[in-house]
Amino acid sequence: MLSILDRYFLRELGQTMAATAIVLVTVLAGSTFARVLQQVANGSYPASVMFQVLGLNMLDGLSNLLPLSGYVGALWAMGRMYRESEMHVLASSGMGARGLLRPVAILAVGIALAVGVVSLWLGPWASRTSAALIDAANRSVIAAGLDAGRFTELPGRDGVIFVDSLSRDGSRLGRTFIATERRSGDGTVHLRLVTGKSGQLFQESDGNGRFLGLRDGWQYDVPLGADNWRRIRYQGNDASLSNVQDGGGNDPIHDLDTLALSRTDSNEARAELAWRVGSPLMALVLMMLSLPLARQNPREARYGRLLLAVLTFFLYYNLLALCNGQISKGHWHTSAPMWLVSVLAFGIGAWMLHRQYRPRRMRRKTAAGAAA
Repeated sequence: MLSILDRYFLRELGQTMAATAIVLVTVLAGSTFARVLQQVANGSYPASVMFQVLGLNMLDGLSNLLPLSGYVGALWAMGRMYRESEMHVLASSGMGARGLLRPVAILAVGIALAVGVVSLWLGPWASRTSAALIDAANRSVIAAGLDAGRFTELPGRDGVIFVDSLSRDGSRLGRTFIATERRSGDGTVHLRLVTGKSGQLFQESDGNGRFLGLRDGWQYDVPLGADNWRRIRYQGNDASLSNVQDGGGNDPIHDLDTLALSRTDSNEARAELAWRVGSPLMALVLMMLSLPLARQNPREARYGRLLLAVLTFFLYYNLLALCNGQISKGHWHTSAPMWLVSVLAFGIGAWMLHRQYRPRRMRRKTAAGAAA
């Protein structure tokens, strides 16, 4: 059963961690939105699925955001208690390291469980769903932004397209008109006009190109400022609608579910599995490190210890990333170094906490001092 002190710590730490998580989610949303918007501008996928992809990408990023939220939130909350002398008063009243460990351990286990769910299941599911959503959108002219009866700008290209009718599922087009510009080697601007009585959207086998297969129409090549126009009558013509450009797309290994990943024998799969399994442990290690790093005197600079804690986080995170990179390159065939780094960091945090709360020894008076 939780004591009054435990409930107080849980409330203060939980509120600060929640506020920190909201701030970090906002920052993550801004950076993710900028990346998604750039991919839409490059023609990687249409704007109609932009917000769905944004939400799925943010969900995938929670496995790294939640441990950092708990770490910074614990540092901020306990640092305030130290600055306002609450912790010193509680320590003088007999509260030792165990009184502080219990509520922090409860929150750490909760964060580790949430991180485990995200890293082992929700994150890969969100990545797969995002990839499937983009693929389905690129195969549909309706999702690509086309609408019957109006001119639509071609994504990623200088040009427009017009269709007079669309099928309900967007797979078939009626009469189609496409106008694009290109510049030749001598600097002449050529206007390319393509018409067709019907059309259908399709992609290349590798998924890197999106085309309209037009039927029974005309193609005109008009060099601006010259009179050497060319006109071609065709029965079939594949016109490029947009190129599906690589804007930092999904990693096929990351899209695999954890069970399939464990059955995949490759260096990248071993590295991905090691990172997923190690993410909950990272949350526990960071919560342990927050206990000694949050301790400060009331007269200390408010952000001095916080800066030291942030540097500690980056050192620990980069060491894990370095070990993971060695596994993905095939230099290491086991995740033992990553576990060793986490165990050492956890041990250092536990040793620092024990050193802070151990009873101090009384100094013995010297004989000369006693005689005086």
